[in-house]
Amino acid sequence: MSDPSVAPRGFRGELVAMARIAAPVVVVQVGWMAMGVVDTLVVGRVSADAMAAVALGNLLFLAIAIFGMGVLMGLDPVVAQAIGAGEHDAVTRNAQRGLILIIGLTLLSTIALLPVRPLVALLGQPPEVVPLVAAYTYVAIGGFLPFYLSVLARVVLQANGQIRPMVLAMFAANLLNLALNWVFVFGHLGVPPLGAIGSSWATMLSRWMLAIFLVVFSWGSLAPWIRPWRAEALDLRAIWRLLRIGAPIGLQFELELGIFSLVGVLMGRLGAGAMAANQVALNLSSVTFMVPLGVSIAGAVLVGKAIGRGDVAEARRAAMAALACGIGFMLASGVTMLTFPHLLARAYTADPTVQAIAAMLIPLAGIFQVFDGTQVVSIGILRGTGDTRTPLIVNIVGYWLIGLPLAAYLGLGTAAGPAGLWWGLVVGLAVVALILVVRVRMRLRGSLERLVVEEAVRTSA
Repeated sequence: MSDPSVAPRGFRGELVAMARIAAPVVVVQVGWMAMGVVDTLVVGRVSADAMAAVALGNLLFLAIAIFGMGVLMGLDPVVAQAIGAGEHDAVTRNAQRGLILIIGLTLLSTIALLPVRPLVALLGQPPEVVPLVAAYTYVAIGGFLPFYLSVLARVVLQANGQIRPMVLAMFAANLLNLALNWVFVFGHLGVPPLGAIGSSWATMLSRWMLAIFLVVFSWGSLAPWIRPWRAEALDLRAIWRLLRIGAPIGLQFELELGIFSLVGVLMGRLGAGAMAANQVALNLSSVTFMVPLGVSIAGAVLVGKAIGRGDVAEARRAAMAALACGIGFMLASGVTMLTFPHLLARAYTADPTVQAIAAMLIPLAGIFQVFDGTQVVSIGILRGTGDTRTPLIVNIVGYWLIGLPLAAYLGLGTAAGPAGLWWGLVVGLAVVALILVVRVRMRLRGSLERLVVEEAVRTSA
């Protein structure tokens, strides 16, 4: 297969290559978000209890699924570097190991969500919501396998520069999700109205169709990497090394989700208006975050390929291009939030109290943006080099040891209130971003060696 990324290019060429990969990935990431947004909007027309059940059910599914997603993203540097080195058999073996990991992750994820009813009750949720959340989640469990299959397909396709099938599959799956929500939630085409549970059926089936669409639209690209089956794919030592690479990514994702969820809980102690305004600021940040996240994924691929080819200079150029794209975009979005906080707040809510608090938080989200873009792109670069542990350690230090205590003190122990909680997040994130940039610089200045997970195979080859 020809790979345009092999041709030598300067910094401008790296920017173009970065945009070519990042733009479709951003569309795909927005597509993942859109499924949850559609579920919430549709069920919001049923009842408040149904909307609460969908929101909590989605959060519980995500809390489990993102760990498995992180584990599978440990394949990013391994696959990209193997492609850069021209070792296509290694790509096949590791893609097949990904399938083995998916089986284990699906079983563990299912077991983790089975006790959802007592867990939701333990969290102090309203009694009338508990059975709805449990029913929603039991159906959602069926979506773990296709979710993980889609993540694995993304890893292989993006490393090969085959992004278009991902965009088409995500677009088709979102259209299907909207149609199935209409059928199952409200009761059409002979189906009884199922409310929140119907929304879960719609999303679960749409996840299956997304996986199927990915295979159908990209079979020509995927087939060489998943067949014929290689006996070496069952090498337990190599699978263990993949777990050691991917598990820190999954834990980092869990910690990030945990810190924002916990700050949301703390915000609730300041009143419903503060909690609603916090959601506005977080939603704005989440939407713009999709761009540097796409750049981060593209950076991991391009840096990994360059390292696989032994081209250290290109790896450094790709890293610098990724930082320039990610930080540049977040600077622009940050300036927008700083300039138009009241306009953005009014776009979300007509409640004057929520508007006032949101207009106070949105400029802080604008500052937050710049550091958020810096840290996520840095993480992608480090992942491309095979360093997945540093981001986890830095996350613990910046968010949990600095950001959270400071946020709790400023938000609950001073008159700063909601703004104090966000200032704690900003400071914690600034520490994370600064340390990661320094780590990227140190990593790129040193020797960049190929990440090896199958030493025995390489020795016998």
